[in-house]
This record gives sequence, C-alpha cells and structure tokens, in this order.
Amino acid sequence: MLDADGFLTVTGRKKDLLVTAGGKNVAPGPLEEVIRAHPLVGHAVVVGDGRPFVSALVTLDPEGLENWRSERGLPPLTVREATSDPGVLEAVQDAVDHANQLVSKAESIRSFTLLDAEFTVESGHLTPSLKLKRSAVVQDFQAEIARLYA
Repeated sequence: MLDADGFLTVTGRKKDLLVTAGGKNVAPGPLEEVIRAHPLVGHAVVVGDGRPFVSALVTLDPEGLENWRSERGLPPLTVREATSDPGVLEAVQDAVDHANQLVSKAESIRSFTLLDAEFTVESGHLTPSLKLKRSAVVQDFQAEIARLYA
C-alpha cells in the first residue's frame, strides 16, 4: 500500500502461516491437504490467525457425497442436509483427526464447520489455476468463523 506521503507499507503475509493468539506458527497447507484427501471433502481452509486455537472451514464434494452415500445404502442427501448429518460429520471428523496426527497439540484443529457452499473461480474463492484465495474465504465466511470461536 502506498500512502499519500509516498511511504510503502507491505500488507498481508509473505508466507502462508497462521499465528495463533498464543504465538504458535501454524502452516495450514499440510493440514488442508490431508483433510482434502478424504473423498467427502471438496476444500478445507485452516483458520486461526490471531485466535486462541486452530479451526477449519470444510466444503463437501457433491460427487464424493453421492458415492459415500450410495456405498452405505443411505437415502439421497443434498449438500445442505449433509452438513448436519451425523455420519458425514463423523467421517469429516476422522479426516481432521488424521490431519491432527501430523502436528503438535497446539497446531491441531480443535473445531471445524461444514459449509454448504462450493469454492469456485466464479465465487472468487479460487484463482484461475484453482489455488485457494484464503483472504477471500476468510472475508466471505466471517460469521461462520466467529461461530467457531464463540
């Protein structure tokens, strides 16, 4: 950012690190990759910058949800219905638990929420090369993040 006096201020983070309120540096990438590897998960966004602990926003993959549901002989579920389905929540919790095995307790994801949204280029949450725009996700889902820390 260049101010009126010509001073340049660097904003944002150069590296993809979150710093919790306790000062713990957390690299979200490895956690997100492990969670995203689960067939039910579309995207995972680890949050917690300036917060007391690490949390995650998780979207479901509609195709993965359909396959998961049919493998178990369950009735059809919309993504919205799946965000509160106990079986889906348990499966995603297993993915989070698996990711947490990679990190210390201070870096582990303590809570998550399932979003009924999809992250797309059109929604502004992904770049054209399909990389996550963390700042856009955090901005657009402030209310959900606030609920994780309430």
